[in-house]
Amino acid sequence: MTAQTLQADLTWIDGAFQADRVITIGSEGRIESIEAAVQGSVRRLPGIALLPGFVNAHSHAFQRALRGSAERFPTGAGSFWSWRESMYALVSSLDRQMLGRICRQAYAEMRDAGITTVGEFHYLHHDRDADFAFDDVVLEAASDVGIRLVLLQTYYSMGGIGKALGPAQRRFSTPDLGAYLRQLDRLAGRLDPALHSLGMVAHSVRAASLAETRALHEEAARRGLPFHMHVEEQRSEVEESLAAYGRTPMRLLCDELAPAGSLTAVHCTHTSPADMADFLSRGGRVCVCPLTEANLGDGIPDLSTAHSAGGRISLGTDSNARIATIEEMRWLEYGQRLRRQVRGALVGPGGEVASTLLDAATRGGAAALGIATGEIAPGRWADFAAIDLSVPSLVEVTPAGLLDAIVFGGGNRAIAGSFVGGKWRETD
Repeated sequence: MTAQTLQADLTWIDGAFQADRVITIGSEGRIESIEAAVQGSVRRLPGIALLPGFVNAHSHAFQRALRGSAERFPTGAGSFWSWRESMYALVSSLDRQMLGRICRQAYAEMRDAGITTVGEFHYLHHDRDADFAFDDVVLEAASDVGIRLVLLQTYYSMGGIGKALGPAQRRFSTPDLGAYLRQLDRLAGRLDPALHSLGMVAHSVRAASLAETRALHEEAARRGLPFHMHVEEQRSEVEESLAAYGRTPMRLLCDELAPAGSLTAVHCTHTSPADMADFLSRGGRVCVCPLTEANLGDGIPDLSTAHSAGGRISLGTDSNARIATIEEMRWLEYGQRLRRQVRGALVGPGGEVASTLLDAATRGGAAALGIATGEIAPGRWADFAAIDLSVPSLVEVTPAGLLDAIVFGGGNRAIAGSFVGGKWRETD
């Protein structure tokens, strides 16, 4: 890519929209400078406001294929566990070609929603026994779409605490730590450094032993990689952990994985305030997925402690039943309003809310994934979400109220396109 300069009508810089900023992007796809004016050719973006590209910190791309199914309940109310049976049925039907189509569709929808980076919490590994062929499919799909990918390579060895994998879980299997690390090293050699990076994952306390989780976390720290886990999404997971270990999953992480600076706990729907405070004090981060958590009936997490810690929250699309980061931002706040029965639950220092939600969708995700994006600043990747200022939901809105209007009144229709490493993709 050749170096270029961009000038939108408005650009989100240092917590506010600024007019007519000129962004210079180097040939490697990073921001070199931001100035009021430059000499030479400038690519103008009239009617556009640039936001930092949204960071999707938690996705299971293959679950996009469940859209339109698993939403009928002929025997009465369903649950996460009945939904999981539908997911297992999908898993058994997949081959490489079908998985590739699903992933490309999911990643294209993410780009259309302004998402420029995805953390793919990837546990669907095998086409045949222990071949890890599906790992390559995910990388190829991300490259085809041009989305920045952090492949969160997932360790999965148990079908429940102390239980063998079931038949439906065989495609998730990592036979042992040695096989997992060999595959991680192989994947490292296939990455496009301009688009791809790696992270390490223990799926959950249900799917990896304490000894395995400790070893994985230590290796992630040694390699300087982010480490993620599903934590306390369901009450039964908490009950199973208490029965087996005498401690909740979050308590186990606090006790066994100190320090937690590289660790992102996903969901935390049923985490106690005391355990959350301890986890955050050790440097931990939280990723929530409001649309999926609502779809699955998980519950609404108490994020007051995480919000008070500042900058520790990120957002994910998880099951990809709906890919819409603006909606995820909105429901991050609305869920807390419903839980606490207040207006303005995740308020920033100046009384604003929208900037807090945008930070979760950008800086928070970038920190959770360990990547140089999440803000429009020199040295960061040139990853932007382009907002169409002419859409009906934003007409007559002033620059001072624009972010509030986007977050609380906008949607995917407002996304004109996105840049990843300075490369433009128009919304379909």
